[in-house]
This record gives sequence, structure tokens and C-alpha cells, in this order.
Amino acid sequence: MNPLGFIYKSSRFILLRILHLIHTLWTYFLLKAHSIQFESFKTNGVPFIVLSKGGKFVIGNKLKINNTVAGNPIGRSQRCSFFVGENATLTIGENVGMSQTAIVCHERIEIGNNIKIGGGVCIYDTDFHSLDPAKRRDPKADFADKKCKPVYIEDNVFIGAHSTILKGVRIGHNSIIGACSVVTKNIPANQIWGGNPACFIKPV
Repeated sequence: MNPLGFIYKSSRFILLRILHLIHTLWTYFLLKAHSIQFESFKTNGVPFIVLSKGGKFVIGNKLKINNTVAGNPIGRSQRCSFFVGENATLTIGENVGMSQTAIVCHERIEIGNNIKIGGGVCIYDTDFHSLDPAKRRDPKADFADKKCKPVYIEDNVFIGAHSTILKGVRIGHNSIIGACSVVTKNIPANQIWGGNPACFIKPV
């Protein structure tokens, strides 16, 4: 074996083990500091978390999050980010895995059990801004007039990498969303959808 290669791989292995421990401890601290309800989790890297006044964030057992290139070198590398607005509720069920995912919850987002969320997926329950151009000129009026609708992702769903799930969407159990899709409407259970906007492809 190449001596330099051996030294590199051994050093990398030790470094990643040390970083993993540090990231796990820091993530545990973040969850506790934000009073987030959680059970067990595994993490590569440290997520970004904002929990606003009156917001609620609940995490089930066996959450797995990748926040680094080492965790999942799929591209568009970023930390997982969780933003829960005032009086909003974000719920993540058991045995959920996600990589470099951004979830913005201004009202309600519910993610079920046994769900795979691919790299770079974004889930939003809000438009962020008013559709009225006059109101968008005033930050307060713009924020007040934004539209929000809950998002529900049922058990056993698989969301392909770099997809975006928009407000008011319910994805039925066992369904699959193709990579780079934009989901704008409800998807029934046991179906494969893909595209922009996402449309029906075939049954599972």
C-alpha cells in the first residue's frame, strides 16, 4: 500500500471520529438549548436551528441528519436548517433521514415515519412574501400578507434530491418524488411523481 495513502486514510478516519463526537455533542446542546423535544439522533455536522417564540419542534426516534460533504457528497452542500416561526409547529416522526435539507415552518409541517429526504430538499409551508407588489414594498405589510398552509408528508415517503415541497401540500404514504421536482399540489398514496411542476408518472 502507498505509505502516504495509508497515513492519509488513517488520519482522516481519526479526524472524522473526533469531529463526529464534537458534532453530536454540539447538536445535543442545540436541541436542549432550544427546548426541542427529541429522542435519539445521529448527525454528521451541526444543523442550523431557529425556534421562535411560541414555536414547537418535536423530533421522533432515530433521526439521521447529514450536514456536511462527508456525510453525503451529493452536491449543493449546506447544513440542514430548521426554521420554526412564532406559534408554528414542526413535527418529524421516527426513523427519518435527511441530507442538507431546509425546512421553513411558519404554520405547521408534519413529517411522518420512515421517510427519506434527499440531499438539498426544501420544504416550505409559506410563500414568504405577499403576492401584492404594493405590499411587498413595505416589509411589515409584506410579512403580514404572506400566505401559509400546512404541509403533511405521510409515512414511507421518499423525496428525491433537490426537490421543493411548497405550502398546502399533502404527500400520501409510500409515494416517491423524483429528483429536482417542485411539488405544488397534493399527491395520493402509492404513486411516483416528478417534474416542475410535479405530475403523475406511474403507481409505485
